[in-house]
This record gives sequence, C-alpha cells and structure tokens, in this order.
Amino acid sequence: MPDRVYNVLFLCTGNSARSILAEAMLNKLGEGRFQAFSAGSQPKNEPHPMALQTLRESDYPTGGLRSKSWDEFAGADAPVMDFVFTVCDNAAGEACPFWPGQPVTAHWGIEDPAAAEGSEIERKTAFVTAQRYLKNRISAFLALPMASLDTVALTSKVREIGQQAGATSPRPEVA
Repeated sequence: MPDRVYNVLFLCTGNSARSILAEAMLNKLGEGRFQAFSAGSQPKNEPHPMALQTLRESDYPTGGLRSKSWDEFAGADAPVMDFVFTVCDNAAGEACPFWPGQPVTAHWGIEDPAAAEGSEIERKTAFVTAQRYLKNRISAFLALPMASLDTVALTSKVREIGQQAGATSPRPEVA
C-alpha cells in the first residue's frame, strides 16, 4: 500500500459522462495510490446509461457512481483534493468553488459523448472514444513521478497531459 493516497476530483457540468468515466477508471487504474471523485456544476439526476455500460464492458466497477454537485467537495468536511481536472470546456470556464488545500489544476477537455447524435452505434462509439482519450490521460498521469516533482513541474506536466490527442479547444486553466 502506498504511503500517500492522492485525492483527484474530475469536474464536468452535468457529471453524467466524462467525469464519471474518469472517476471509475482512475479508481481502478490507480491501484490504491489515488482516490478519484467526480462532480458537476449542474449535475444531472444520474450517470448517463451509456457511460455506465461502457465502463462495465471495459471491466471497470460502477457501484456507487452517482451524479453530484461540486458543492459536496467545497465544504469543510470534504476530502482535501490534491488535483482538480475539468474534463469539459463549460466547467473550465465557470467560476469554480474554492478548493481547500490549493490542489494542482488542469483542463483535460474531451468532446461530450452524451451530446453525440445518430444511431446507437454512433452514440456508443462516442463514449468508447471519450473513454479511450481519458484512459490515455490517466495512464500518463499515473506514470508521473509524483514524489520527485515540485508543484510547478507537476502543474506543467498535468496541463501538458490535457493537450494530448482528443483535446477540445484550449480554455483557461481552472483556479
């Protein structure tokens, strides 16, 4: 078991697709080194069914996943975040709550699979594509030598990760 578990919050407006995918993937791929959470500024009632289906089909646990407000993570009793990543351009442009502990922040924008139109296969492909891009970012994040990077270097690295293939238009970094 690692000496230090890092808390990571993935933000999106609706907290129904991209942030849910990222939460589930980091919790599994992080192998206990990371505790991932997700939230939204205007959360939907529940995770998108295709997000849950995509996760299950890729062998990621979905138990306990729910859409929730980012206000849950801004209170005094909330876990202190080490990292906060926005995964949608809308959330990156919104005024975020104050995050206690001064977490490292970055924008990892991915197209919204929940907004995909067309046949069921076309919509499903959008979720699989979003999952692939997020997995690539998460894998690069997991490969970072956390203990040997100072905050400035770590911030630079996580922001570079956000520019990998599949990135949406650049937005200002979250504060």
